[in-house]
Amino acid sequence: MENITKLVLFFGTAFTCSFIIAICILLIAISSTFPSVKRSRKEKLFLDPKAGQFKKFPSIEEPHSVHLSVIVPAYNEQDRLPPMLNECTRFLEERSSKNEFSYEIIVVSDGSTDKTIKVAHNYSEKFGTDKIRVLELETNRGKGGAVRLGMFSARGAMLLFADADGATKFSDLTKVEQAMNDTISCDYQIEPSEAAAKAGISIGSRAQLEEESMATRSPFRNFLMRGFHFLVWLLAVKGIKDTQCGFKLLTRTAAKECFGSLHVERWAFDVELLYIAQCLKIPIAEVSVNWTEVDGSKIVPVWSWLQIGMDLGLIWLRYTIGAWKIRAQMPKEK
Repeated sequence: MENITKLVLFFGTAFTCSFIIAICILLIAISSTFPSVKRSRKEKLFLDPKAGQFKKFPSIEEPHSVHLSVIVPAYNEQDRLPPMLNECTRFLEERSSKNEFSYEIIVVSDGSTDKTIKVAHNYSEKFGTDKIRVLELETNRGKGGAVRLGMFSARGAMLLFADADGATKFSDLTKVEQAMNDTISCDYQIEPSEAAAKAGISIGSRAQLEEESMATRSPFRNFLMRGFHFLVWLLAVKGIKDTQCGFKLLTRTAAKECFGSLHVERWAFDVELLYIAQCLKIPIAEVSVNWTEVDGSKIVPVWSWLQIGMDLGLIWLRYTIGAWKIRAQMPKEK
C-alpha cells in the first residue's frame, strides 16, 4: 500500500511538472516577445472638420511641440463624453489664457458604434484641431490599445490619459502635476524639453475612498476586490495602492518606453504599464484624487474582475519565462 502511494505521488508530481513545462513552452511559442502594433492608414489620420481634410498624426518619436497631451479613450461614450470635455477644456483654456501654456486633447474612439465620433468632432470644430483631435479606431482594441495609440499620436512633453466618464475631477491635475514635478525635479510648464527627456509617472489614486466604498458593496464584490489587490501585489506591482484609476500622467520618455512594450490591451493594461515602469526603475508617484462613480461603466462586475485576474497571472508568467520582454531593457544595436 505504501509503495502504491509513493508511485501515485511520483507520477502525479511528474505529470504536474510536465503539464506546467508544456504550458510554458506553448506560451513561448505563441507569444510575441515584443508587441506588434498594427495601424491602418485611416488610423494614422485625423479629420479637420473645418477644412474637411484629413491630416497625419505626428509620432511620439518626434520632439514635443505642446506642453500637455490629454488622451481620452472612448467606447460608445456619446452621453458621458460631453461633460468630461467641458470640464477638461474649461480648466485647460483658463490656464492657457494666463500664460504660454499649450495643450491638446486626443479623443480615441475605440471602434464606437454610437455618436461618439460625431460628438468629438463637434468639439474639434469648436476649438480647432490644434487643440482637439479625434483618432478613429476601425475596430475595438480595448482601453489599453486605445490609450497606447493615443500616446503614440501625441505631441506633449507630458501625456495624461483620463477616462471619458469624467469620474476624476479634472482640476486634480494640479495635484498630479505637483507630484510629477517633485519626482523629476522639474516643472514641465517652465522647462518642457527637460521634463520630456526625463522618465517619471504620477498617478491618481482612489485608495482613500476604499473603506467607504466597501461599506456599500456586497461581501462577494469586496472579496473579489481584495483578491485582485492581493494578486496585483503578489504577481506584478509593489507599493501602489490603486493601479486602476484612469488618471495617469507620464513624461514623454516614460510613455515611449512603457507603451512601447505594452502587450495587454484590455482592462489589465494599467497593471502591466506600472509593472514595466517598475522594471525600468521609472519613479512612480501616487496622489489622492477626488473621484465619483458615474453611471454607464463598461466593466461587468464579476466577469471583468475574473478576466483581469487571469490576465495578471499571464502577465507574471509570460515575463517570468521570457515569453514577453521589455524593449527598453534590450541592448541597443550599434
